[in-house]
Amino acid sequence: MQVPTYFYVIVGGGMAGLQLARQLSRDIFFKGKKIAVIDPDFEIPSKTWCFWEEDAGKWDNLTTTSWKTGRFVTPQLNHKFNLDPYLYKMIKASDFYTDVLRELKRSEDIILIKDSISKIDPVTRSAEGKKTNYTATHFFDSRPNPAYLGEGKHNLIYQHFKGWEIETEKAAFEPSEFIMMDYRIPYQNATAFTYVLPISSNRALVEYTFFTPFLTEDSVYEKKLKEYLNRILKISDYKISTTEAGIIPMTDYPFEEENCPQITKIGTGGGWVKASSGYSFKNTEKKVAAIIENIKHGREINHKLIDKKFRKYDGIFLDVLQRNNKLGEKIFTKFYTKNEPTDIFRFLDEETSSSESLKIMFSLFNFEFIKSFFRKTF
Repeated sequence: MQVPTYFYVIVGGGMAGLQLARQLSRDIFFKGKKIAVIDPDFEIPSKTWCFWEEDAGKWDNLTTTSWKTGRFVTPQLNHKFNLDPYLYKMIKASDFYTDVLRELKRSEDIILIKDSISKIDPVTRSAEGKKTNYTATHFFDSRPNPAYLGEGKHNLIYQHFKGWEIETEKAAFEPSEFIMMDYRIPYQNATAFTYVLPISSNRALVEYTFFTPFLTEDSVYEKKLKEYLNRILKISDYKISTTEAGIIPMTDYPFEEENCPQITKIGTGGGWVKASSGYSFKNTEKKVAAIIENIKHGREINHKLIDKKFRKYDGIFLDVLQRNNKLGEKIFTKFYTKNEPTDIFRFLDEETSSSESLKIMFSLFNFEFIKSFFRKTF
């Protein structure tokens, strides 16, 4: 049986794989190059992505809503911050997948294949699937190396959450502002908070979120969500329209070390999830743009995809939370009250200079940071 041959093969039809496929299909430089996107089922997840950017962006047609104002709340603090010139935007995965898959199915160069890849051989430039094998000039692989789960010198915190999109008969939300973190419903000795994204005055996504080295049972999220709705928002009558849940690894594991001239790791498997925040949507857009520019300029495809300086900052932050998880509220309070929102977003986007980055890191000062600095540096 003849082995299918493609110019590129994208392993994984998740958010990163689909963003990459869409941009390749839209660029005239890649016209006529057959590109396969291989995924077991192209299942559409029940989740949302949020990100910040200035003014209009390429995903605005899919944006559910956006905000110019946010809040950071603790039992002692209700801090309001203006995001200008940024907007904080929300996209539903169902809208993203439906739109992008529809576009890719119309493309003459993109082939969507339902299969599961078990391994990729860089020497033969071939991938082994359950149904057949595939060859290509280059593979983009979104599968995370499970080695990141093992103990070692790298840190791992799970961002895990459950959210309800609820509707109320009466107005219950301020639709002009979102709540980034609300620590008024705590979980003992852990970094845990509620995240509120109002879509209208009587509709919002409310999520209970952990940044912890451990996972928990589904009943815990539900108990905390009910407590937040009843005790904080004073809402007793509501309808749950959709539910979402997820586990996002926040780690400084060097996924990119698996990159080679024949394979580029992408998405979670490439370390594209921002390790200190869990954000990935806009980060993916930037990485995809960098890959395309590298190809068009004749550089190595993996050229400068990861900034090791910011990986070091992330590692210090993760080390503190992994060793002393209850410090999360204090650290994030300093982060959001001692820095301007524009500086926070530029830092999380890895756009700050060394001096600007160090200023933000120093604003989080805690003795645990000193210990983590030496643990991660020497």
